[in-house]
Amino acid sequence: MNKRIKKIIISMIFIAIIMNNCIFVYATNDLNVDAKASLIIEENSGKVIHEDNSNVQNYPASVTKILTAILTLENCELTDTVTVSKNAISNIPSGYVIAPLFVGEQMSVEDLLYALMLKSANDAAYVLAEHVGGSVEGFSEMMNKKAEELGCKNTHFVNPNGIHNSNHYTTAYDMYLIARYAMKNEEFVKIVSTYQHALSATNKYSKNDRIMKNTNSFVNPSSRYYDENVKGIKTGTTLQAGNCLITNISKNGFDVITVILGARTSESKFSETKKMFNYVFDNYEFTQIHKKGDVIKNIEVEKATKETKSLNLVISEDIKSINNIKIKAEEIEPEINLNNEIIAPISKGQELGTIKYTIDGLEYNAKLLAENDVIKKTYYVEILLGVGIFIIIVGVIIIIKKRPRKKEKLSE
Repeated sequence: MNKRIKKIIISMIFIAIIMNNCIFVYATNDLNVDAKASLIIEENSGKVIHEDNSNVQNYPASVTKILTAILTLENCELTDTVTVSKNAISNIPSGYVIAPLFVGEQMSVEDLLYALMLKSANDAAYVLAEHVGGSVEGFSEMMNKKAEELGCKNTHFVNPNGIHNSNHYTTAYDMYLIARYAMKNEEFVKIVSTYQHALSATNKYSKNDRIMKNTNSFVNPSSRYYDENVKGIKTGTTLQAGNCLITNISKNGFDVITVILGARTSESKFSETKKMFNYVFDNYEFTQIHKKGDVIKNIEVEKATKETKSLNLVISEDIKSINNIKIKAEEIEPEINLNNEIIAPISKGQELGTIKYTIDGLEYNAKLLAENDVIKKTYYVEILLGVGIFIIIVGVIIIIKKRPRKKEKLSE
């Protein structure tokens, strides 16, 4: 084989390696979401399945109301009565959604929350803010404090509803943190999963015909986007923010939160979110690597009795990975670290080491435990046996020595 052919072969191998790597990268980053920022996180594992500009500041529009709702739930009873002030309903710019509410109207916190989260009523947001925080400014301070407590790094709110203000901004990741926290509240989940709710008659409005319909097509049974596995969460739209949508879907063992900020159209925030759902379910799976109690390794314990020195190390908990379907998670070798000295005696369940799997960017850790007791070898029996044998030998010698000898006959 001449040098030219060798160079060609080497070049082809090099190109093949590069192409293979490129294909792999593409396979894990092939979701393009038509929005300013987007994010997918699987809650059970904490795995970030997709992110694009998730830490870039954007205007949130009405997804702001997620934080307004959870602060209200944490500081009020649903049955509390709230009186609508003139200030709360007179400062809403033209074109923004209202319930509508009336000055002096007395309403329950529960009805106001449904108006807030289903119809996205901006007047309900101001009424709740005044009730909980004393004023819009006071409530905004509460919002920013709560956001900071939840780990938000790039968020600042100046109102409870997302009416545009250049100082009112957040990120896809920060909104994920807020939404994740809110979804731990059962009453919040109930509200945002509801399609429609009729406001009760009040002292200022005697009818029950104020129907609050959810703006989220995923919870609308008549919508082509309806999905029974979706639990809310909130839409939002302003000219400056674009179209925003945060959702939660639980399906096939997945518990997924998706965030879209700045989609181009009202329709696309739903179609792009649906594409995100499909991406998760088409490309990811859970793999059962180990079950609690599985034997991971067998070791021989020093200074143990013959019967117990062979010891199985078992895993302390299940290990279930979430990974791209192209990754053979069950074939990945773990990292095992045992304690420096493993010497008898050992108790059943005693921690003797750790095991770690790194699968598709996530670490899974568990303890390695003793499957059974290990008894320390003692030498008492051997010593006693040796002493016993020694005594017997000495006794035999003494007996032999004390035994009378027969007199030899004298020769005649």
